[in-house]
Amino acid sequence: MTTQNPIDPVKLDKLGEVAIKVGLQLAEGQDLIITAPMTAAPLVRRITEHAYKAGAGLVTTIYSDEEATLARYKYANDASFDRAAGWLYSGMAEAYKNNAARLAISGDNPMMLAGQDPAKVSRANRANSAAYRPALELITGFDINWNIVSYPTLAWAKLVFPNDSDDIAVGKLADAIFAASRVDQPDPIAAWKEHNANLKKRWTWLNEKKFASLHYTGPGTDLTVGLADGHRWKGGASEAKNGVTCNPNIPTEEVFTTPHRERVDGYVAATKPLSHNGSLIEEMQGRFENGRLIELKAAKGADVFNKVLDTDEGARRLGEVALVPHSSPISASGILFFNTLYDENASCHIAQGQCYADCFIDGKSLSQEQIFAQGGNKSLIHIDWMIGSDKVDIDGVHADGTTEPVMRKGEWA
Repeated sequence: MTTQNPIDPVKLDKLGEVAIKVGLQLAEGQDLIITAPMTAAPLVRRITEHAYKAGAGLVTTIYSDEEATLARYKYANDASFDRAAGWLYSGMAEAYKNNAARLAISGDNPMMLAGQDPAKVSRANRANSAAYRPALELITGFDINWNIVSYPTLAWAKLVFPNDSDDIAVGKLADAIFAASRVDQPDPIAAWKEHNANLKKRWTWLNEKKFASLHYTGPGTDLTVGLADGHRWKGGASEAKNGVTCNPNIPTEEVFTTPHRERVDGYVAATKPLSHNGSLIEEMQGRFENGRLIELKAAKGADVFNKVLDTDEGARRLGEVALVPHSSPISASGILFFNTLYDENASCHIAQGQCYADCFIDGKSLSQEQIFAQGGNKSLIHIDWMIGSDKVDIDGVHADGTTEPVMRKGEWA
């Protein structure tokens, strides 16, 4: 007796094709580095095939394994948690300097580290972030074309749909991923072209307005987010420094820019839980003064997030502000994905930590010192949390203090 695969193989193949042709727009002869959980191997194989069909030079995949990760927490000596595979990240940075493209497949169990010592998790993350920095800067600086897509692993599916059998949970998560990634449509590549054009209309309007700040009001929220000097809005497809236009996030519903790290004031309430390092942080409330998150409370998981906020000086300041309509397909699905790539595209959000160099006018030619001088933030972390809903209004504030509506009840005004 054969059991039917809960993941539609035709749509999975389309997702592989979209990752290469829309996500990366992989160039002829370009190398590709993929990172993925071992459980996502079926998607890795589809992507690899489409990469070579598109003329890839060499495709290299680096797999992670949940059991091996947990073995470290169970058996490794204490000193292990201050170490990271710097040699591996140096090699990745070297590849990116030589114009390799980057593709990450998310699908790890979001609660994998839930039962582990938070102090060890925090130390391991800090060591990893520091070692990864040379490679990460080439990604956040948009030196190369890069992309993230997702695969419906069983552990993740059971977290999202705990009351369903394994096969049904995986099938439901697969369908949700396919819909959000637009591969359930007859011509996904054309659908992405249209979607990118719509996002471009939004960010073009925002760039023309040149707002000095955004003012958020809603339940538990009265927050002013000053925008960096010379900031620019982006969203959807963008051209990397290597000349390739790519869609870094699949799915994406956001337009985003760089806030000024010293000009954020007021209080704000999260509108969705944040899944981070095996913890679900619920009902977060934050208070900002002169750009710094001076107080963070939560009904659950506050200690976990506060530990992360102590990573470095920039961790308590903002690196991104993003606008997403409440009616976005991911929000309309009503699913909490426990995965930031999805949950951030269901709601307006802000991100603690590192800014994106490309969210500045002439950002590709600015040095890190110039970006910092214009208000861009520096940090080893970049963590999004959701602050938008159908009860939140956003006004654009001009330099002279006059305002105009940007969003009303979570929709574009």
